[in-house]
Amino acid sequence: MLVDENSERSAPLQRFLRDAGYEVVGHLSDSADLNAAVAQLQPDVIIIDTDSPSRDTLEQICVMSRDDPRPILMFTHDGETEKIRAATKAGVSAYVVGGLESGRLKPIMDAAMVRFEEYQAMRNALESTTTKLVERKDVERAKGILMKQRGIDEEAAYQALRKLAMERGKKLGEIARQVIQAAALLS
Repeated sequence: MLVDENSERSAPLQRFLRDAGYEVVGHLSDSADLNAAVAQLQPDVIIIDTDSPSRDTLEQICVMSRDDPRPILMFTHDGETEKIRAATKAGVSAYVVGGLESGRLKPIMDAAMVRFEEYQAMRNALESTTTKLVERKDVERAKGILMKQRGIDEEAAYQALRKLAMERGKKLGEIARQVIQAAALLS
């Protein structure tokens, strides 16, 4: 999907994309409806061609990257460090300053997609690790509750949680949260 308010500038870019084997599934003249267009068209990659990224464009990218992430390439003439930082922080995978030549397009697209995949993998790993840490904390709290209420040792409390999780077909962390919630209700 291509986003460019300048139709004279976007025509050669569309031709470069087609020549490189890409299909342009949509063209927006501004980024105001970026989220709706992405939801409707489901593009593999978003290319934004602009003189300088506006605050509104960066906000749209940020929301889209949070809700429906995908590789975003930004071609611009603004090499200001703060603009680059803001665009990258919003979710831009490749920020390219200067003119675009057809021979550069495919390597830039490939690099942006690889960078996006790497970022998504790190994001997923961080989310998984965070979830595991929260679950571990919940299990420790639930063991403490069971140890205090039943007068049992840590291993017996852990085994009781584990047995309950297996009987109910639920994750250990979920059972631990239920024990914590029940204890809060009873106290």
